[in-house]
Amino acid sequence: MEKPIKKIMALDYGSKRIGVAASDPLGLTAQGICTIERKNKKKDIADIVAWAEKLDVGEILMGKPMRMTGTPGTLQAEIESFAAALQKAANRPVTLRDERFTTVQAERHLIAADVSREKRKGVIDKIAAQLLLQNYLDSLPRRED
Repeated sequence: MEKPIKKIMALDYGSKRIGVAASDPLGLTAQGICTIERKNKKKDIADIVAWAEKLDVGEILMGKPMRMTGTPGTLQAEIESFAAALQKAANRPVTLRDERFTTVQAERHLIAADVSREKRKGVIDKIAAQLLLQNYLDSLPRRED
């Protein structure tokens, strides 16, 4: 009997908010879940672990900020430290993936949908996490049944 596929949760880590998205049970589509307002590292990790447990995810994906040149972005060291602490606390693998353009893409989607600037602020991180996750899911090899 084949093991069921675990969902994947994605995080768009920012200085003020963390966007959260999760895959469907088949690993085909990404849905935006919520935006976590940052408090401190301990509280932020506890909130993420609670969501990981609630959503029953097997892997956590985090955006890895890269500059256009391919060199590490300004938050990379902070994100790597956060990812290591999260992996330990969540007892799940945390994968870092290039996130260039996800926030820009999210902003463009929201502007095209005529979402006001004030409302965009509250959802852009969630949409960026969703885009990050969908790009990741699309890159995975499909299982043959």
